[in-house]
Amino acid sequence: MNRREAIRNTALLGGASLLTTSMFSILQSCKSEPRLSWQPTFLSTDQAQLISALVDTVLPKTATPGGLDMKVDIFMDTVFSKLYNEEGRKALVADMAQFDERCKGKFGKPFAEMDAAKRTEFLKTEEANSPKYNGKIWGTAVGEQKPVGFYRSMKSLMLWGYFTSEEVGLKVLNYDPVPGDYLGCIPMKDVGRVWSL
Repeated sequence: MNRREAIRNTALLGGASLLTTSMFSILQSCKSEPRLSWQPTFLSTDQAQLISALVDTVLPKTATPGGLDMKVDIFMDTVFSKLYNEEGRKALVADMAQFDERCKGKFGKPFAEMDAAKRTEFLKTEEANSPKYNGKIWGTAVGEQKPVGFYRSMKSLMLWGYFTSEEVGLKVLNYDPVPGDYLGCIPMKDVGRVWSL
């Protein structure tokens, strides 16, 4: 091989590698599927995208931080990996699959791939069809609690993760680290926002 052919082959090889990289990035940018900015410990990528989409739909960012801002999806993945036993994890995976199947049956797409309006519409149906938690007296549930299903149990876990986060406790809810005087009877208009204590 002479010098001229070697230079030409090197140029072709360099051009092909640049073209391959460019084509790959173009293909990646055309994908409309959601991406995760965190690495799940228990959930698969698809399951984590479903949980993130659920969190973003139930707790969207408004004037206050959203559920994704508070990393509620990461919190939930940690709860699943550290607190659920093997039976609970299997049931969770089955429930997620059924939830997505219901979504595909109604809209033809998994929950994570739908727009915000369709997600909200689907969750309104799930809310209406989900059993509710029993009322409580002094923190104890009244009567025998029937299973509430995937949607309501996930919503409960999301709200718990959100409202117990430090930033929400300090910046969204009223917070008084050193309680002051006991005021047993004050007008409701003087109370203002819900207190985190």
